[in-house]
Amino acid sequence: MSAINHLMVLYSGGTIGMQASPRGLVPAAGFDARLNERLAAEPQRRMPPWRYRELTPPVDSANMHQGHWLALRDAIVAAVEEDGCDAALLLHGTDTLAYSAAALSFLLLGLGVPVVLTGAMLPAGVPGSDAWDNLFGAVDALAQGLAPGVHLYFAGRLLHGARASKLGSATFGAFAELPRQRHGRRAAVLPAELDYRRLRQPVNLAVLPLFPGLQATQLRALLDSGVQGLVLECYGSGTGPSGDAALLEALREARRRGVVLLGISQCPHGHVAFDTYAAGSALREVGLVSGDGMTREAALGKLFALLGAGLSADETEYWLAQDLCGECAG
Repeated sequence: MSAINHLMVLYSGGTIGMQASPRGLVPAAGFDARLNERLAAEPQRRMPPWRYRELTPPVDSANMHQGHWLALRDAIVAAVEEDGCDAALLLHGTDTLAYSAAALSFLLLGLGVPVVLTGAMLPAGVPGSDAWDNLFGAVDALAQGLAPGVHLYFAGRLLHGARASKLGSATFGAFAELPRQRHGRRAAVLPAELDYRRLRQPVNLAVLPLFPGLQATQLRALLDSGVQGLVLECYGSGTGPSGDAALLEALREARRRGVVLLGISQCPHGHVAFDTYAAGSALREVGLVSGDGMTREAALGKLFALLGAGLSADETEYWLAQDLCGECAG
């Protein structure tokens, strides 16, 4: 375990620590006691020196929001800068695990320690649970030495924090990195505005998939609701209803007002190349920025981190096109 001298175990809630209630599984506090009991029952199991912290109260990850992302970011930074931890393990619910991994990938840019997120499909203590395998597997991965940055460990696989997605709701191998082509340019230098020390503020964001029959009035209502950024999930390589002049005008007007419009592909293996089709060029011409091969989770997390740092729409668009941590570059 020489690769880790001081581990922070941060518990946010989620299935891994849930207990039964008359209405179904609910988050439970005090997971450190259960971890200590497990370690006592397996004396051969080695853990590096560790300390523990949890969100109060712990949350079902279905209830995760930007405030929780910021709280997790603060807890991890405090663990490193105040407590001297050289690694962090975040125990998290699976419903939004990939979203939090992506958001933290951008909120912790420049932090010089590895952070691994994991969870479980069944609670610890339930027969056949994957909880302890995932937890100790993540610890073993850290002990073997990981590069600084955010990672996701699940079912024996170590995944990139800004590339992972949840693909299943009832299988232990629920997470994967889909083979989305990525052509972004890696940023040569990380600006101070995007450093992990830069405090972020909540941002009014939205995600909308295009679908046959989407009305311009529906899109306009969303864009007029005060959103600062929109992740638009386009068809295929970045196409959309280019024959709908009212819909295109709604997008154009929103961009003029300073709303950042980020286009990604809604195809699981897709990426954006607007100029492949005229229907894609039309979206680029009204102000959409290409998200290249970013996942929905990465696109949302990156947009949040950039706008939350106080960057202007133009500055945000510039950095959306730059690869910051592997989210849009091979």
